[in-house]
Amino acid sequence: MEWNLQQMSKLLEVVFENAHEPMIVTDKDGKILLLNRSYREFLNVQDVIGMPVTEVIENTRMHIVGQEGVAEIADIQQIKGQSMIAHRIPIMYEGKVLAVLGTVLFQDVKELASLAAMVDQLKDELTYYKKELRRRMGATYHVDQIVGYSQKMQELKQFSQKVAKSDSTVLITGESGTGKELFAHAIHAESKRKMGPFIRVNCAAIPDTLLESELFGYEEGAFTGAVRRGKKGKFELANHGTILLDEIGDMPLPLQAKLLRVLQEKEVEKVGSVRTTPIDVRVIASTNQDMLASIKEGKFRADLYYRLNVVSLSIPPLRERLEDLPELVSNLLTQLVESTGVTVRSIDDDVWAVMRSYSWPGNVRELRNVLERALHLMEDDVLKKEHIWLPAPSEELSNPAVVRPLKETLEQAERDALLHAMKEAGGNKQEAAKLLRISKSTFYEKWEKYRLEKH
Repeated sequence: MEWNLQQMSKLLEVVFENAHEPMIVTDKDGKILLLNRSYREFLNVQDVIGMPVTEVIENTRMHIVGQEGVAEIADIQQIKGQSMIAHRIPIMYEGKVLAVLGTVLFQDVKELASLAAMVDQLKDELTYYKKELRRRMGATYHVDQIVGYSQKMQELKQFSQKVAKSDSTVLITGESGTGKELFAHAIHAESKRKMGPFIRVNCAAIPDTLLESELFGYEEGAFTGAVRRGKKGKFELANHGTILLDEIGDMPLPLQAKLLRVLQEKEVEKVGSVRTTPIDVRVIASTNQDMLASIKEGKFRADLYYRLNVVSLSIPPLRERLEDLPELVSNLLTQLVESTGVTVRSIDDDVWAVMRSYSWPGNVRELRNVLERALHLMEDDVLKKEHIWLPAPSEELSNPAVVRPLKETLEQAERDALLHAMKEAGGNKQEAAKLLRISKSTFYEKWEKYRLEKH
């Protein structure tokens, strides 16, 4: 349907008359030319066409805008005791004011206040959800949260802060429990990607058959049991952020080749897809294995290793930074108060001697476990030597030539059983006795026996 001038004029008249917002048009001198139904009902007037606007609308400035030709936007105007928000816009033609259009955005400022409150609430909710998303997908630890005043750790933290500023791929090596993941978190938190996601993948914990789809995603129908519409992989989820490939040394060889292509081309190909998806991801890899030995044994690709090992961080084991023990113990005990409810007021001096004489093969993770077990064994707020249970020296356990007296061997086994039962029972001696299938009195008798022997 084609509109002629008369039909178009009628359409505009109907639109103006039925508009929800109050609307008025005056000439440049302030005479009313048009006043729509919404405004007439608000003012409770009828035949006002041709009248001066100042006689119909109190506190109006339509005539002033007509004379000055300057628009007034979102001006507060009092009408009938109500504060309204009005727009007054001059309609120009060949540089002269032809008419003035006035509209009321809110007939009562209370409506605006209500809307503003709603917007503020939505902003608060959005901020909360953003924080939650960053908490769940972002870095948990920062450099200043990594415990260690030893020279090695100070140098390592300074270096990691420097590395964080770039986008270089990082390989973090170190024994199990040294804190490799903490450094990965810290690097992300210090980087320009800190507002992006931080995605961790444990390459050793996912079955080889699922690791490819977990890393790169899959298309709909790629295999039996595939989720409808497919699924994004960890690399896509980490887009504009950082991905940590933990235990990279356990990645199967076929996947190593695909990972190498991802690092080189900066794009991923989903399982069952014929097209690739570009990604912008920083890669951090970590391992507790000797990678050069793995390369010699044919378990790891040399080209992938050198692609990953652009920047390397080697985290020292706890036995090489024993000067950090006091700070680590203090920090871990503070954390453990929340989970155990046990507070340590003081630590006996001989506890430190025991800890410093141990090699800590499990490093900081093992230290945490030892402290948690000790808290369950405490009966007051003093941490003592007898609360610290550590395995027998590795030389004796691994060397079959070392033979200890049978009585000593049996007592050690009995002591270990008591401590293990107490751990499983959460420090409850009665429950520990049930687990060992001995009477409560027998348990207490043996417990006191081994405690006395440790004094």
